[in-house]
Amino acid sequence: MADVEETGADLGAMRAEYGVTHPGSRNSGPLLGVHDTELDELSVAGGWEPLLRLWIEQATVAGIAEPNAMVLATLAGSGADARPVTRTVLCKGLSPEGVIFYTNYESAKGAQLAAAPYASATFLWPQLARQAHVRGRVDRVPAEVTERYWRSRPRESQLGAWASRQSEPIGSREELDEQLARTTQRFAAVDEVPVPPHWGGYLLHPDEVEFWQGQRGRLHNRIVVRIDDAGMSVRRLQP
Repeated sequence: MADVEETGADLGAMRAEYGVTHPGSRNSGPLLGVHDTELDELSVAGGWEPLLRLWIEQATVAGIAEPNAMVLATLAGSGADARPVTRTVLCKGLSPEGVIFYTNYESAKGAQLAAAPYASATFLWPQLARQAHVRGRVDRVPAEVTERYWRSRPRESQLGAWASRQSEPIGSREELDEQLARTTQRFAAVDEVPVPPHWGGYLLHPDEVEFWQGQRGRLHNRIVVRIDDAGMSVRRLQP
């Protein structure tokens, strides 16, 4: 491979230390995630969902923007041509059954989930030096679940869901604005905008959930919970 000349920021030199700084230590970068409680196997004794919920709540208290954001990975294509595709979505529901997110069923992610109904979702809170990965099968939520969440959305967001043909090309921003204007006019006399038939929720049922906590010297804590018909098992992984 030919040498690549790097310009600008020195990416190789970027680093941050995790965990507690001890007296006399040489911490050359910012300190992230000073934890009151160390992640271990007992942290998930009550299941994966209470800990994930706690971490989201603590990220909220810490003032992290969109603490429920997660990077969703789906699979495009099949066989040797299969390629992973990622994007950031918001977790809008959490229970022992899994995590819920909403989208256009006719979008790229919707088509990919229809062809291969499995996904992974990664929550990242850099300021707390924490990550959580949820992996498993994805199913559409019942219509009444979608309806209940839809009613909580601002009208502006509801109109946007009708106006946009998500993932389809468009010639300009002006065209998109025109589509929204037509949609706004369409529902001008309607008090409650209905749920679009092409829009709704997905539930990611985890068969594996991994929690990661940054530690000094890159010897991070990794605890993985596996769920199957026999129940739940917990293991520590090497960083």
